Amino acid sequence: MAVSETHVGETGRGLYRALAMRRILLICGLLAALAVSLALDLSLGPARYPLSEVLAALFNPSGADLQTRVVLWDIRMPVALMAISVGGCLSLAGAQMQTILANPLASPFTLGISAAASFGAALGLVAGVALLPAAVAYMVPFNAFFMAMVASLFIYLLSTFRGVTVQTIVLLGIALVFTFNALLSLLEYLATEQALAAVVFWTMGSLTKATWEKVYVTFAVLGLCIPFFARHTWALTALRLGDEKAASFGVNVGALRLKTLLGVSLLAAIPVSFVGTIGFVGLVGPHIARMLVGEDQRFFLPAAVLCGALMLSATSVVSKMILPGAVLPIGVITALVGVPFFFALIFADRRQSW
Repeated sequence: MAVSETHVGETGRGLYRALAMRRILLICGLLAALAVSLALDLSLGPARYPLSEVLAALFNPSGADLQTRVVLWDIRMPVALMAISVGGCLSLAGAQMQTILANPLASPFTLGISAAASFGAALGLVAGVALLPAAVAYMVPFNAFFMAMVASLFIYLLSTFRGVTVQTIVLLGIALVFTFNALLSLLEYLATEQALAAVVFWTMGSLTKATWEKVYVTFAVLGLCIPFFARHTWALTALRLGDEKAASFGVNVGALRLKTLLGVSLLAAIPVSFVGTIGFVGLVGPHIARMLVGEDQRFFLPAAVLCGALMLSATSVVSKMILPGAVLPIGVITALVGVPFFFALIFADRRQSW
């Protein structure tokens, strides 16, 4: 009997090691695909460069001619890295929202964060209102960030009331979406033609105004939130089994959910304030990661970040290929890709419980 139990234990450990190695290889594959997508993003544009020339300029900048070096490092590199950082932030935010809300359709936009950011940006573009007078030079991104965090704080405060459930939080988010969309429509109605065009372009989502400073900020936010979620991988994985089961394991479900909600708000607010509204990355990226590596947060966390980064980087590549010489708003393309996936997810959710 003892020999049989030992054999079963060794077999189980062998199967787990094989599964873990398979997941690690998949994550490495996502990383390699992201590197390829980054190289393609740098090579495409009004002036196209061969991949060999791009790689040579990246690894040996002093050996490249001045024009190539300026185009790749000063113009295209911030945009390409912004796509990666924004995609990673939005996907990680969506992944943890789906975890704490136990809802496969959850994303940063479910809580109304994107709608609040759009309204904040429109205040600056249409009315010239700076919510922080000292930040007039960065009026639009700061307004967007400020309103996104106000929406997050509002939901956070309401969620502390007794009797508030996960479903209630989702409904609060939907109410905020309609509220801020109505306020945005009112501003658009009152706006001049020039201001209206600026608001519409901003709400479409675009990476073209990326700068190194914005890249540093978004990567810093991602770098701060990943270790926080990594510290709670076991608790977040347990939460997927249900609140009661997680609590029986010693998880403080309420505190974990609220801390995660604040981290998600930060991950969603910063990118949206810089690049505008980019939908479906926070919904699609986590589901692709979940299909590849499962629910274990030790693997799901990095996979979700890489899937979102790869998705938005690939979308940036596609946006340059549809109309030669022009760059389409990236939010339009993510929506066109995400809507069919959204419908498929709805019908799949009818056949399986979450």
